[in-house]
Amino acid sequence: MRVSKVSAAPQVKLAKIKIARKAIAKVLTVINEKRRDKQREISKKKKYTPLDLRMRKTRAYRKRMTKHELKLRTPRVHKKLSNFRPRKYALAA
Repeated sequence: MRVSKVSAAPQVKLAKIKIARKAIAKVLTVINEKRRDKQREISKKKKYTPLDLRMRKTRAYRKRMTKHELKLRTPRVHKKLSNFRPRKYALAA
């Protein structure tokens, strides 16, 4: 296809090339979708999913901490909070 496109071919031939490329793309799309669906079914039971099946999002979004990680405290902070709790005073009016 490429060779006939380079040499100044008539418009009819160029149109046929375009149609053929579109048809190839459609077939490849279906093949890839089926492959991905099959892989999703297989990886459902496993702990980790393959990289190409994970959410893409942005790099920053993927790298940021999970809710659980954000809640965690270092031993030092934990000790400080437990030793110096906020005091509660009862005021008699």
